[in-house]
Amino acid sequence: MSVSTDISLADYLKKYFGFDTFKGNQEVIIRNLLDGEDTFVLMPTGGGKSLCYQLPSLILPGTAIVISPLIALMKNQVDAMRNFVSTDDGIAHFLNSSLSKAAIQQVRKDVTEQRTKLLYVAPESLTKEENIEFLKQINISFFAIDEAHCISEWGHDFRPEYRRIRPIVEKIGRAPIIALTATATPKVQHDILKNLGMPDASVFKSSFNRPNLYYEVRPKVNATREIIKYIKANPGKSGIIYCLSRKKVEELAETLQVNGIKALAYHAGMDSATRSENQDKFLMEDVDVIVATIAFGMGIDKPDVRFVIHYDIPKSLEGYYQETGRAGRDGGEGRCIAFYSYKDIQKLEKFMQGKPVAEQEIGKQLLLETTAYAESAVCRRKMLLHYFGEDYTEENCGTCDNCTHPKKQFEGKDYVVKALKVILAVHQKFKAEHVAQVLSGHATSGVKSYKHHLLEVFGLGKEKDEKFWAAVLRQMLVHYLIEKEIENYGLLKVTPKGHAFIEKPYSFMIVENHDYESLDEDNAAASGRTAAVDEELLSILKDLRKEIARKKNLPPFVIFQDPSLEDMAIHYPVSLEELNNITGVGQGKALRYGKEFVEVIKKYVEEKEIVRPAEMVVKSVVNKSGLKVYIIQSIDRKISLEDIANSKNIEMGELLDEIESIVHSGTRLNLDYYINQVMDEDHQQEVFDYFREEAEDESIKAALDELGEDDYSEEDIRLMRIKFFSEMGN
Repeated sequence: MSVSTDISLADYLKKYFGFDTFKGNQEVIIRNLLDGEDTFVLMPTGGGKSLCYQLPSLILPGTAIVISPLIALMKNQVDAMRNFVSTDDGIAHFLNSSLSKAAIQQVRKDVTEQRTKLLYVAPESLTKEENIEFLKQINISFFAIDEAHCISEWGHDFRPEYRRIRPIVEKIGRAPIIALTATATPKVQHDILKNLGMPDASVFKSSFNRPNLYYEVRPKVNATREIIKYIKANPGKSGIIYCLSRKKVEELAETLQVNGIKALAYHAGMDSATRSENQDKFLMEDVDVIVATIAFGMGIDKPDVRFVIHYDIPKSLEGYYQETGRAGRDGGEGRCIAFYSYKDIQKLEKFMQGKPVAEQEIGKQLLLETTAYAESAVCRRKMLLHYFGEDYTEENCGTCDNCTHPKKQFEGKDYVVKALKVILAVHQKFKAEHVAQVLSGHATSGVKSYKHHLLEVFGLGKEKDEKFWAAVLRQMLVHYLIEKEIENYGLLKVTPKGHAFIEKPYSFMIVENHDYESLDEDNAAASGRTAAVDEELLSILKDLRKEIARKKNLPPFVIFQDPSLEDMAIHYPVSLEELNNITGVGQGKALRYGKEFVEVIKKYVEEKEIVRPAEMVVKSVVNKSGLKVYIIQSIDRKISLEDIANSKNIEMGELLDEIESIVHSGTRLNLDYYINQVMDEDHQQEVFDYFREEAEDESIKAALDELGEDDYSEEDIRLMRIKFFSEMGN
């Protein structure tokens, strides 16, 4: 008779952890491990993975070895275990580089004396020869491999040292293995089982569906303001905001603080004492919001996080799923909002440059999945679950932005047939990007290298562009007409269902992707707004702008651009301080032109008895950007723009973005010393006259169309536009 059938697990659960019942698959997983079977557990965040190895470690003779990459959390888990099993402080230990020699000796003593039931080990510590020799001498009940997705290069947190776990386990002495993860695509699951050498392991998958979470993707337009509005509309609720850079974490946390929100920053660059203090304040509800990099959240046991906001889109859907999974762990409300701009994807692609080619290819594929998720108008829950190999059959989940505000659908069966024909014509050996290029008739170097531009099916869908075909392929994947090969991840294969579709097509409704590309921080288009423009006020403000422009003999857009006037007609600023927070209005602009505008708005508000949206008024942090100060000082010293960009390790385009921001805020810069080197006088005068006399707006594209792309580059026009705004507007 097996160990597991001899005992009442419910009694042990009550005795050690105080719970009356198991959650989900916990009991069957524990019984499988007690029977000495290799076990693979996929269980979303909050499902109770830790209990699956903690309880059997207390029941079985010997010591369970828990391999975890999270040194910072080992102490938390050990302390929690000791709180549950208060009879013996030696019941759980951790062994990692943070311990002193004396502490290591105490751990080894407790283990040798068989007092320790759980020993947490970092993978780096496991590989040390002295630790291997020590572990050979003890009775090991089983090995638990936490965060098992770290084994796979396709996981969101690949750790090369995890690849060495299996050989070391063999060296120490074979014992049952339980591998656990909260996020793993079919590809990552395959890698875990293969690398750990446990093809016959019992696999226990819990559903990845979190029905209480609401998923939403917004265009990244005035994201900081949108975040402040959301938090102020939900007072007292706990939330986490994720940013990719430490700099943005600190900037955003400070902005939230000056706007009266109890927020703190958290990132790996802070000293550990401050990090721990900020984390504790969040857990103890002394602050409502933590602004963090992905360094925050692993193992954070706070069940009532009500919102998770991604200021920057994450590098992978696994990362996104795990981070959003920290919301609503108690089953209550959990809102997950991600701000998306394709510029962020391009930045992430740049970060990958210089890495090994194989790593770049994997990173690119993961980014493509993230982009597809953000831009798709298909049910977000359906897309997420499909990504993790789970089928969601409901047509409308009712808890994502795409289902609550659906886009129009159109009949797509003819498009599907075309796509299936192309996949078969290229012998099912290419990824979605390549298939979309062949369909749209885009003869890229890759398409030509395989001679696919000579295929009969080349351009079969040339009436549509690559983005359209990418959307069609994504929806075909979700409906299992095609699938991605596991071994060569990303290669599209036609399923039996897909073959049947070619033989007998049926109605297949398609939704087009969202188009976020034209929306960015500086161009607050209407689709990014959450409030309606007061058209009457907007008309009054445009008349005022025209009048001021006529008096000063300037084009109207130099005074204030349309997005600025539209923002004024939404938020009704009645002081220069409030005007500073309007899109595209800096302090210099507000001082130079703002007085008449706020007076007109104030009079309008009083006459119409308008209740202003006070929560819309966002206070700015005083600009302490060292980069902007450095740029201004360098231009004063007439340093070439290339040298300024190189010294700060940024692209020329990014430098021009910063210079434009400085000039738009009302600061005058003199770039003549540089412009005179790259453009002759006649060309300078022609562009300057265009902006002064002909331009209807500040569009670079319109300027290039009018002046000719053969004579001018985008950089030339941008430089002259900066000169024009600086001289005429400031």
